[in-house]
Formats: sequence, C-alpha cells, structure tokens
Amino acid sequence: MEAQQSPSSAIRGAGTGVEKMLESLPSMIAGVWSDEIELQLEATRHPPIDEVIQSGVVPKFVEFLMREDYPQLQYQAAWALTNIASGTSDNVRVVIESGAIPIFVKLLGSPSDDVREQTVWALGNVAGSLIPLLQQLNEHAKLSMLRRAAWTLLNFCRGKPQPPFEQTRPALPELERLIHSTDAKVLTYVCWALSYLSDGTNEKILAVIDVCPRLVELLMHPSPSVLIPTLRIIRNICTGNDMQTQIFINHQSLHCLLNLLKNDHKTSIKKEACWTISNITAGNKDQIQAVVAAEIIGPLIHLLQTAEFDIKKEAAGAISNAADGGTDEQIKYLVSQGYIRPLCDLLVCPDLRIVTVCLGGLESTTGGVNVYAQLIDESEGLEKIKNLQSHDNTEINEKAVKILETYWMEDDDEPLPPGDAAAAAGPSEERELVSQLKRPTSENTNGMETQAEGERAQLEQPETGVTVGPSGFQFPVWKKLRTWFLG
Repeated sequence: MEAQQSPSSAIRGAGTGVEKMLESLPSMIAGVWSDEIELQLEATRHPPIDEVIQSGVVPKFVEFLMREDYPQLQYQAAWALTNIASGTSDNVRVVIESGAIPIFVKLLGSPSDDVREQTVWALGNVAGSLIPLLQQLNEHAKLSMLRRAAWTLLNFCRGKPQPPFEQTRPALPELERLIHSTDAKVLTYVCWALSYLSDGTNEKILAVIDVCPRLVELLMHPSPSVLIPTLRIIRNICTGNDMQTQIFINHQSLHCLLNLLKNDHKTSIKKEACWTISNITAGNKDQIQAVVAAEIIGPLIHLLQTAEFDIKKEAAGAISNAADGGTDEQIKYLVSQGYIRPLCDLLVCPDLRIVTVCLGGLESTTGGVNVYAQLIDESEGLEKIKNLQSHDNTEINEKAVKILETYWMEDDDEPLPPGDAAAAAGPSEERELVSQLKRPTSENTNGMETQAEGERAQLEQPETGVTVGPSGFQFPVWKKLRTWFLG
C-alpha cells in the first residue's frame, strides 16, 4: 500500500515535522468538526494517521466524501482516507468500518477526474490490506479476533453500489471457512457478507455455490440473525439459472423451508422463506413439482389467507410463479388446494404490483379452455376484475379488459351468466372437473387448513421478456430478482 503526498503540499511547504503536526492536531480536529468549509478543507490536508484515528474524525472525513457540491473537499477527504488506508490493517479496518467503501465505489462515477483518480487510489489501498487481514484468521485466532475480522469483511463487501467483485473475491475462501463457525455473531457477519457477494450475476452465484450444504444446515439455526442472511444467500442462488437452483434443491433443502413456513417464526423470516420459494417456483416444471412434492403449496396458501401483508405478498409470488410456469396438472393441484379465492381477494389491495400479479395469475389459471372461470366468479373475482377495467394504471386496466374479453364475453359483448363459462368449455369431463374442484376438501395440509374454493398468486420482480397466454395476450414474466419488497 502506498501513501500519497498531499495535493496542497506545495502551498504549505514540505518541511513540516512530526512535532508540528502533533501541535496542530487540536486545530485540525476543530476544523473537521467546524461548519466552515474552508476550515474543513484545511483539516483534511495533513492528517497524522494514528492521531487522526484516535481523535475520532475518520467518520467525518467519510461524510465529506458525500459533498457533491464541493468536489475539492471530496478530493481532499479521499486523499486523507487514502493515506490512512496506507497504514496497518487496523488503520484500514477503521476506514472500512466508517462506511467509506460504498461511497468510494459511488465516487468512481464522479464528474471530477481528480476525485475519480483519488478514489481508485483509495480503493487500491483498502483492497491491498485484505490479504494481510485474512492471514490473521487462522485456527488459533481468538474468538474476538474472528468476530472483528468477520465484521470488517462484511463492511468491505456491503454497499450500494457494491465494490468491484475482483476486489472482494479474495475474501471468499476465508468466508467459506468461517461459515462453519459455531459462533452466532461470526455466522451472522459471514452470512451477510456472502449475501452481498452472491447478489448479482451468475458468476457471483457460482462463486458461492459450494456453501450450499452448510446453508441448508443453517436453515435450522435457532437465531433469526443467522437465518435471515442465510435465506438471502439461498434466495440469491435461486435467482440464477435452473442448474444453480437445482443444486440447492438437491441438498434436501425444501423440507427446511417448509419448516420455516409452518413453525412460529417472526414475520421477516417467513417473508424471506416465501420469497426464496418464489424464486424456485420461477424455475422449470420439475422444480415446481419438487415444491409440490415437498407439500409446501398448502402452507403457502394458508399464509396467503391469514398472514400479515408482507408475508402474503411473497407467498403470492411463489404461487403465481407456479401457476405461470406449471403444467395443467400442477395448476389443477394449485386450484384444488384453494388458491383462487385469496388471489381474488388481493385484487382490491392498494399495492399495484400485487394487483398486476394477481391478474396474471388468474390469466394463467384460465388459460386454454376455461374450466376455472366459474370458481373465479364464485370467489367474487369477476366483479373485482370488472371494477379494474377503470383503474388508473394502464397495465392493470388493460389486463382486466383482456381477461374479461377472453373468458367472460360472448359475441354480443355481454358477460356470460355464472356457470356458463364452464358449460361453454364443452366436454362433460371438464364440467366434472369444476364440480370436483368445488367440493370442500377434508384434507388438512401439514396441519394447516386450506380454503375449499380458493386459489392464489402473487408477485416477483420481472426479469426480462414476456409470457404469451393462450389468447395471445402478453403479460410480464414475474421471475426472480425482485427488489421492491426488500427492506
């Protein structure tokens, strides 16, 4: 790592000794905390590293990095932090833990050439300290050292935007080792770090895929602080391609997710579990069948009917994806488990994305010969869909109109009377299917009652492209990578 001569040294002179710097330290600290920009700027020019750290002004330097209205102050603050990061690993840790990394990454897009150049230098110094830091994490390290190092690695990996993956990749082997710790704090920091590292491209997912067996074990951890980041990693893995998702499924993970849905866990955990399942049901038909075989659908529908709204949103996404990508038999199973009514109930919720997804789920259900239209009508869905024709949101009203025109309008544009949709479908066996689906079910799925006439769906962030329904109407593929529900 390399220290850098102050950009203002020509003005101040190069002969300042250590004693003089120490004498000026009180005025420098006062300048950092001053409200006067000139004093702040002067205070960033010659910081003695250890003394500056001990004075507690490093977070203030980081704050100066955010002064977009004053690029010169950003530049000087970046210079000061660059020199602090040229010191020991402990010095670098202070810079990282003060939150400088995500701000440095953001400054790589600064309109100022000087700020960008200084930022690259600073990030280089920080990244250069990573290997010495990792070398301290051997099997003889004290627990306090492991916790501090894991916390530092977490801070190095976090942030929006994230640091370049090339700079954080060296931490992966040590994180993969630390994830086998039995200490809850170490596990919490490590899992959060891995959740940031796995968030993004398939390359990032592939880099963490080897920890899948341990992640499945951690799904049974008693601490919510460990469970939540563990679910985030798994959710990220399941946003990848079908092969990456299958690796997680192959480790007998679905029964662990089922337990999280059924047991008495806090809202945030059930929400994350449902979100993770929604990424799995956004996969191929075999992966949807794996969820069905694991008997997860019933508990999902139970949550859709009874849970808090944050959980309902994620549970609906899981069911909606299954309906969107499922076979006829899988859709028939979803309907038999009672997802139509709760899906119809969500058509009046204030969340526009939820309404859009519910309409998409209904269209998936009514695809082909419409043997389920009568169930939607009897679940009070038809009236809600009619009301959505006048919705202010264009996507919602167009989708509602399309569903009505396709499945409930005759040639004279009059709605079919209740029950006639099934009759219009034709074959007697299809009418019999409607009759079967209407019968109350006596089954109790995994201890959770399902609703006889229900059905349901929900949402996920669109990936790319559209799905074309049997009627030719295009609606978004509600795939993986939803971000708007993440707090």
